[in-house]
Amino acid sequence: MIKEDKELVAKIKELKKKRNAIILAHNYQLPEVQDIADFRGDSLELSRMAAKTDAKVIVFCGVYFMAETASILSPDKLVIMPDISAGCPMANMMTAADLRKLKAEHPRAVAVGYVNTSAQVKAELDYCCTSTNAVAVINFLKNEKEIIFVPDKYLADYVSKKSGRKLITWHGFCPTHVKILPEDLKREKKFHPKAKVMVHPECLPSVVALADAVLSTSQMAKYARENPAKEFIVGTEAGLVYRLKQDNPDKEFYLASERAVCPNMKRTTLEKVFWSLEDLKEEVKVPENIRAKAYLAIERMLKIV
Repeated sequence: MIKEDKELVAKIKELKKKRNAIILAHNYQLPEVQDIADFRGDSLELSRMAAKTDAKVIVFCGVYFMAETASILSPDKLVIMPDISAGCPMANMMTAADLRKLKAEHPRAVAVGYVNTSAQVKAELDYCCTSTNAVAVINFLKNEKEIIFVPDKYLADYVSKKSGRKLITWHGFCPTHVKILPEDLKREKKFHPKAKVMVHPECLPSVVALADAVLSTSQMAKYARENPAKEFIVGTEAGLVYRLKQDNPDKEFYLASERAVCPNMKRTTLEKVFWSLEDLKEEVKVPENIRAKAYLAIERMLKIV
């Protein structure tokens, strides 16, 4: 680490203590941002960690819907983002009006939505889910005749195949995960024939079909730690490889595709973390009428899993 960065890290730690703040970093964040964080993980995992702490301020290094989720779970805390313009393209592919229209077209359906949605969309859901527990949530709803699953059509495809349920879906997708192609996995497997292939369920079905394991980012971290294999091909956003290498220095990790980089996840820098703590900006606050409804969908999920 260069001298300027060391000084900046020291200033961030000092300010964090002064503000009674906690820094959360998603697994896809830049290495130096992951290093400064108190916790790193996937979006809901981080929000739940923050809710359990005594911190008054949550600095969320991720994308907008993640900070919103933290605000939903911790309405008494100040939630700030180092770069408030860091959004999630998939979350932006569905509005609350879109979901209301879909529900009106299928009035008997139960609405299940991925955590990668806005607070307004969550407020329209019956159940929330994560990539970790989506199959479990759908299996729990076995007595429901119709199920809406939004916004990711590829996660929906994976869940449908795993649960055996036909789902009413939306046309959303993750622009980063769709950059990973079957040819990428085949190429890496050719170079590393003993490597285990783990991919995210947001990937194309043709990519999912080639995987040894289909996992969320937090599940990938666990799988890499517990699996006896020494080599892994990683089919998700590039940022996770840093954490995997740190946690497993005796193992090798090969990114499935160099194209799998989310530009919005890389918007957060150490300077922006420092400025956000210094000015306590930019705040992400979900209005109470939206928050209470969105919380219900998350709470129902947590009761299942």
